[in-house]
Amino acid sequence: MMISSLVLKDAAGVAGNIFAFGLFVSPIPTFRRIIRNGSTEAFSGLPYVYALLNCLITLWYGTPLISHNNLMVLTVNVIGAVFQLVYLAIFIGYAEKEKKFQMFGFLLADFGLFGVIVVSSLQIADSSTRWIFVGILSSAALISMFASPLFVINLVIRTRSVEFMPFYLSLSTFLMSSSFFLYGILNWDAFVYVPNGIGTILGIVQLVLYFYYRGTSRDESRDPLIVTCS
Repeated sequence: MMISSLVLKDAAGVAGNIFAFGLFVSPIPTFRRIIRNGSTEAFSGLPYVYALLNCLITLWYGTPLISHNNLMVLTVNVIGAVFQLVYLAIFIGYAEKEKKFQMFGFLLADFGLFGVIVVSSLQIADSSTRWIFVGILSSAALISMFASPLFVINLVIRTRSVEFMPFYLSLSTFLMSSSFFLYGILNWDAFVYVPNGIGTILGIVQLVLYFYYRGTSRDESRDPLIVTCS
């Protein structure tokens, strides 16, 4: 019996959600250190601010109000948004006063921008035009987020070390991106498969570099540099 494309699509989406969990929990060692030391030290909260905005925009795209049959896109980004909110709450709680207000301002800006996107998209009466409008924003957010590993890739090549590119993080990125790439193809949704196709390619590059340079590295970093949503 042939497996239907719908079953394959759902399986790919479930797999993407599972693999994304590996990315969402990757900052936990960093926040354990923050809690243990009672300080955010030199860590930046901006990656989590941007990751939250990315998740919010993409989860809005996954809702039935914008696109059809994208439940897995919705669920993975709801979970991702919750993780980012928890991380930001911890970061703000342990940050110095000046940084605390700064990060709280960024958090309000996230929700403000998200609110503008939601309200403005709902003003578009034509569903196809609304889908394209939010889809472009979602794809742009995902592509810019997936492009962030380019910094780490450049660092690995320059230092000839994978110290700041943990294997499990690169593997999770590849597996999540490739799962949602397949999910998007089976759902005939370019706003899903194009950015995740780019993420898949970057994930492959990271894995190739890891195996090429791992022999020259001192140790793997316990503080991941990248957090993404799909």
